Amino acid sequence: MGKTVAKAVVFIACLMLLVSCATSGTTASVDSPAQTVEPVQESQIAGNGKRVYFAGPMFSQGEKDFNLKVAHVLEEFGYEVFLPQRDGIEAALLEGMSDEEMVRLIFAKDESEILKSDIVFFLVDGRVPDEGGCVELGIGYAHNKRCYGFMTDTRSLEMGLLLNPIISGALIKLFHNYDGEVLLGELRQYLSENEL
Repeated sequence: MGKTVAKAVVFIACLMLLVSCATSGTTASVDSPAQTVEPVQESQIAGNGKRVYFAGPMFSQGEKDFNLKVAHVLEEFGYEVFLPQRDGIEAALLEGMSDEEMVRLIFAKDESEILKSDIVFFLVDGRVPDEGGCVELGIGYAHNKRCYGFMTDTRSLEMGLLLNPIISGALIKLFHNYDGEVLLGELRQYLSENEL
């Protein structure tokens, strides 16, 4: 019962943040000594192009290495990928900022990049998909971005479901194979025949 309650609490918190972001209709501009995030212009929000926001966990070296492999496959096919671990701001690398400043800066940067993208590509691996990635997916979905999932994890929800229906329902397609290298090959094959 404890795991179910914990998952419900995380889900509700992400959903509340998602609803708050989606209904505000504004983007933040954060000034800090380290960096400035420019507000997104309306002309940057909608698109049918090939800008991809890569959402997912980036906390271990294994996750970071796999994320780079996936991003490189997308880039091979002409997609411009914003990979937060490479192109964004990592909290672990910020020094001299308060927690509040770090949160505001990272959130504003990532929200701005999601809104400038055409596609959200979400690596959903994990017993529970990454909480930040869930919010990023929600922001993208709320702003009519084309949303895709990518999964190698053997763990799934109870009742035989691979993903929470609120997550899978936001996805146009879920690329799924338990072998990451095989899945990268399947992604290459799909992209050689289809656009995201």
